This record gives sequence, structure tokens and C-alpha cells, in this order.
Amino acid sequence: MMRAPGTARAAMVVAAMVAGGVLPNVFPSAAHAQEADPWFGRDKGLHFSATASIAATGYAGTALVTDDRRVRAGVGAGLALGAGIGKEIWDLSGHGDPSFRDLVWDVIGTATGVLVAWTIDWLVRQ
Repeated sequence: MMRAPGTARAAMVVAAMVAGGVLPNVFPSAAHAQEADPWFGRDKGLHFSATASIAATGYAGTALVTDDRRVRAGVGAGLALGAGIGKEIWDLSGHGDPSFRDLVWDVIGTATGVLVAWTIDWLVRQ
């Protein structure tokens, strides 16, 4: 398999961004005391940042084995959504508080992580 120039460099840039905390917990807790599961609570930021990091890292790691951006995006998204859904299943089994809102933030984080990784990949290849 022939590598396009910059593939490994793009993977390293994305990995460095994730490791360096460029995709941090971006949502401060804005929860109201009366709202049990706020849309912008601290845990939603954690769901967002965790899935964004997993998606970007999955994309970057897959860049080491394939040049197909669709495969990279699919692997990154699959890993991130698998982790988010797995966490909610774990919560449903009595180990936490399952939340549809958490899943929404998992999807948003996954999309953001894949988009950031794809954009960096595209920019590096230009």
C-alpha cells in the first residue's frame, strides 16, 4: 500500500492535539439546582471531550494503516460511539445514571473529533 505524503505527520498532529488537551472539557457546569440532568452540566462536557478525543485518536491511528479517509472516519466514529453507548449500557445496569442527553453529547463529540481529525488531515495533505 502506497502512503500519501504527510499521512504519518497528520496522524502525529492529531495525536499530539489530543494528548496535549486541545479537545478539553469545554463546557463549564451551568446546571441549575432544580434540573437533575442539565444539557450543559459538567458531565456533558466530559462526554463531549471523551468521545471527541477517542474519535480523533481512532482516525489518527487508522491513518497508520490506510489512506482511505472514509475508513479512518468510520473507525474513529465507531470507537467513540461504542465507548459512549457502552458507558450508557453500563449506567443502565445499575452502575450510574443513564441519560439520553449524555448520548446526544457523545454523538456531538464524535462528530467534532472526526471533523477535526479530517480537517487536519486535509490541511496537512495540501
